[in-house]
Amino acid sequence: MLRYVLNLIYLLLILGVSPILLYRRWTQGKYRDGWSQKLWGNLPVRTGNAPCLWFHAVSVGEVLQLEPIVAGWKQKHPEWDIVISTTTNTGLQVARDKFAGCHLCYCPLDFTWAVRKAFDQIRPSGFVLVELELWPNLIDEAHRRNIPTAIINGRLGEKSFRGYSRIKNLIRPLLHPFGCIAVQNNVYKDRFESLGANPASLHDVGSMKFDRLKTDRGAAEVCELRTAFGLEENAMVLMAGSTHAPEEQIVIDSWKQLRISFPELQLILAPRHAERFEEVANLIRKNGCQLFRRSESSQQKPEKQSVLLLDTLGELSACWGLAQIAYVGGTLTNRGGQNMMEPAAYGCAVMFGPNTWNFTDIVEELKNRNASLVVDNQDALQFEVRNLIEDSGLRHELGTAASKYVLSKRGATKKTINCLEQLLGLEIKAISSRAA
Repeated sequence: MLRYVLNLIYLLLILGVSPILLYRRWTQGKYRDGWSQKLWGNLPVRTGNAPCLWFHAVSVGEVLQLEPIVAGWKQKHPEWDIVISTTTNTGLQVARDKFAGCHLCYCPLDFTWAVRKAFDQIRPSGFVLVELELWPNLIDEAHRRNIPTAIINGRLGEKSFRGYSRIKNLIRPLLHPFGCIAVQNNVYKDRFESLGANPASLHDVGSMKFDRLKTDRGAAEVCELRTAFGLEENAMVLMAGSTHAPEEQIVIDSWKQLRISFPELQLILAPRHAERFEEVANLIRKNGCQLFRRSESSQQKPEKQSVLLLDTLGELSACWGLAQIAYVGGTLTNRGGQNMMEPAAYGCAVMFGPNTWNFTDIVEELKNRNASLVVDNQDALQFEVRNLIEDSGLRHELGTAASKYVLSKRGATKKTINCLEQLLGLEIKAISSRAA
């Protein structure tokens, strides 16, 4: 009965938000495709009888986290099919770019008929959620079919934990079916257990994000961006990445002031969401700055004084490799912060605002290692950038400490694969194949 009550609730919710969806579809180009897969579960039919692991990753960030684990799984179990589903259009675009040879699709919405059809089409041997996506019908359908289920790279921030704690009686039956919950740290492990997860299923393996981080500034993808943006190898570059409004304005204002004293300082902006690329391009022009867009780099060359706009998908990680000084967005807004590990891996001098509750543990470690700077406002940001330009020793010290922190945290992917092998009964097979 609960499954059908949920169907009714979901339908009412969709009807309620449909004007917003239609408006964004018309004005921003969002929500235009994939509805047959989302509403009816008409996912591409998987043929053959090979075992199959289905990973669900919500959007771009979660999709990218799958890179090391999919590569590791294919290496150890090449006979397995891999299905990767995502919720967003941008997530699917990135998956198509990163995962050749995998089955890619949208995840069905949590209607009983959609999830039932999706499982019929895919016939997975195991179902894996990245970080945390608790959709009752989706989880229940896997459980009803006796399909082993897992959460990997599990995280449960303080804000989410407080919210889930208020409805603990509803969350407990959703967590209990998971045979494996591989979490990023012991704090998250305790929170999952508090909400009702089976203690035997919980494993503190660390964060897989560290394993996919790039550290080589001479890598081909970094060099390609350097050429496209017309940057010299040792150019002094301030990059603001994963930004939200009004952070772009704050950074542009700071850069314009700093350029008076440091005309060689160059600026790269990388908005968090693709639908804001045009908005930020217009903002750059309105501030009287020359604009150079990565998406147009094959048609033109940048001027030295241009603001460089990264308006492509899947290149953010490599772009951090161009920066000497990095500001991580979502931290001077109420977003709770974006991923600061990517610039840290390249040895950037990393700074961010005070609102970092999405990455509390990482921020604390960076602070404890003197590997980051916190800026509370535009004046503080401008002050710290000036110091870092003038003091190369401080810049190097911060960057080296940040890079060492990233390197010390690697290894979660191997542990996660071991957990999934145990869940799927593959441990003996994996050991035997290695011994052979």
